[in-house]
Amino acid sequence: MSKSRVKKQKKRGAKKVSAVTNTQIRKSKLSPKDLVRKASKAPNDIYIAQRSFEEFPLDSRLKENLKRKGYVYPTEIQDKTFEFVLEKRDVLGIAQTGTGKTGAFLIPLLQRNLKLKRNPFVLVVVPTRELALQIDKEFKSVSKNLNQFSHTFIGGTNINKDVQALRRPAHFIIGTPRRLLELIKLKALDLREINTLVIDEFDQLLALGFLKAIEQITGAMHRRQHTLLFSATLNKKQLPLIRELLYNPVTIKLSKQKTTGDHIDQDVVYYTGEEDKINTLINILQQHSDKKTLIFEESKYAVEQLHQQLENSGIKSSYFHGGMLQKDRVESLKNFDEGKTNILIATDIASRGLDVSDISLVINYQLPLTFDNYTHRIGRTGRVGKKGLALTFVKKR
Repeated sequence: MSKSRVKKQKKRGAKKVSAVTNTQIRKSKLSPKDLVRKASKAPNDIYIAQRSFEEFPLDSRLKENLKRKGYVYPTEIQDKTFEFVLEKRDVLGIAQTGTGKTGAFLIPLLQRNLKLKRNPFVLVVVPTRELALQIDKEFKSVSKNLNQFSHTFIGGTNINKDVQALRRPAHFIIGTPRRLLELIKLKALDLREINTLVIDEFDQLLALGFLKAIEQITGAMHRRQHTLLFSATLNKKQLPLIRELLYNPVTIKLSKQKTTGDHIDQDVVYYTGEEDKINTLINILQQHSDKKTLIFEESKYAVEQLHQQLENSGIKSSYFHGGMLQKDRVESLKNFDEGKTNILIATDIASRGLDVSDISLVINYQLPLTFDNYTHRIGRTGRVGKKGLALTFVKKR
């Protein structure tokens, strides 16, 4: 996005930014004591698989693809769900992003379809464009030389190209709800023959208001026989819908230590006013200039405003929010992932489903509304057993 556009938005939206963020701070259910914790790493809490992928009943070509990617041992969710997916059991998996959920359904479903050779075979529904693209990227790497193909359909792209793509066969269809429904309405996408459904980040889909979309999509799958549902959290209010979607499911919930940020040092940063706040942030970023840092703001306007403030202070950053063009979102994440920029400012859209490695520092520039929001945000660091740092700004009273 051009600097002139950012400046115009800053002028038009300055009052709006202040109103939005101040309202959300007042509504936050968190207190400073919730946000301070020292990292711990107890060896007994680390899941150690008793078998390697080489010992799994997998096609040799699939094993070779996993080996090429450096996957030797399965994660907990992969190890515990594998046989159930092969046996065509419905599964409810409760696991945070970053625990290997994508492999938990891709690997056994690919193995099943190598024998079935069904086309189309699987529909994967996810809440965000970035997660859809991430799953498609993972699919292409683990399915290399297996003669299995995928289509990915997300908003912000040319729907005519999606219609053309559907003229080519695919075994896996991955997409966000609105774009899938658009293609169904155009009669370009027919879900009647797809018998396996995967819904990833189920709780986020519901939080974003996709309940009716999920019902419409499942209603269009006349031959749905197998459903896998993955969610970071399990809300009792969601149980009636879960019971409608799943038949006699196996429930697999990861050990508590995998979902509470135990590899992350957590602390608060107090500030007195807006000038003190931005100056404190700048000092922190200068002290941690070697760290890959993710900063959370509450609105797209606030994200762009903070980006401009850092740019004016000589600190290079990228930004990411749902109001950006898809190509700009992809470019921003790519620059951050590849280290072209060491700082990414984002809304909560970046708190789940993004596969960016080696984030060392997460900063909550505004208080998240709930502890769940907080947990998802800081979960971007301290991953794969590495230690992370999370700082949350809190105004002095």
